[in-house]
Amino acid sequence: MSVPSLDNLRCFVAAARLLRFRDAARSVALTPAAFGQRIKQLEEQVGEKLFARTTRKVRLTEAGLALRPYAERCLGTLDEGVRAARGEVGPPPQDLVLGTRHELGMSWIVPQLGALATERPYLNLHLYFGAAADLHRKVRELAIDCAVTSARSDDPKLDSVRLHREDYVLVGGADLLATSPLDKLEHAAQHTLLDIGPDLPLFRYVRDAKDGARLRFGKHTYLGTTAAIQRRVLDGAGVAVLPAYLVAKSLASGELVRALPKVALRYDHFRLVFRADDARRALLESLGASLARVSVT
Repeated sequence: MSVPSLDNLRCFVAAARLLRFRDAARSVALTPAAFGQRIKQLEEQVGEKLFARTTRKVRLTEAGLALRPYAERCLGTLDEGVRAARGEVGPPPQDLVLGTRHELGMSWIVPQLGALATERPYLNLHLYFGAAADLHRKVRELAIDCAVTSARSDDPKLDSVRLHREDYVLVGGADLLATSPLDKLEHAAQHTLLDIGPDLPLFRYVRDAKDGARLRFGKHTYLGTTAAIQRRVLDGAGVAVLPAYLVAKSLASGELVRALPKVALRYDHFRLVFRADDARRALLESLGASLARVSVT
């Protein structure tokens, strides 16, 4: 069965409300003959009589009574959609999945969820926690909608907006550096470098700094996440490059100490990453602006 035209449904709803074909025809700016033809077309599509007419009155048949609420709902949805397109109503409800690293999500994004929900009540924001490479892949494959990460990507399918500068520090446990200092480049040979993986993504913030490439550590250990690295540094298992926000409290308390304090480490930026072809760019950029208003701590 073909889908009834919207014009025919409008005529039906007008007739169902007024129960006078002449008045209903006038309300939709049609002649009585043209209006009657619209009703006839709809009845042929439905395969049932929708009105019982006599010379004195018009009433809805059982089929007409059954159709009326659905026809009104259909036209109401269409009208609401047109008003939304004109900017006359608020945004429609939307679900958005935001990915990030666990420690960043818990310390920075989760505390903002209440304010974001108040600011955008139409947006149902879900979180996904994963590693940097995993986040980029999931955004590219549309498994998640966007991600907050400082990891860089040259993928042409991805775009991003900057949120905050991310500073890094080379740190070690206070007891470890008291017994085995790391104040000079040559001291590195006596230490274990903790990092995420063999490509040393965190160490590059030292390696790319002045004289950083000359550092040679005695051993490397890979732990997969910055949270695990932070835990092992606190345990005295080695030294590591970690985000400044992540270790700020431990540095202030004296549990951790900065190593090679004269070396100025490189920095990066947190970015909100999304598909370059995502039609919701305006929404994503607006979300990024909201996130950027809160400092990373």
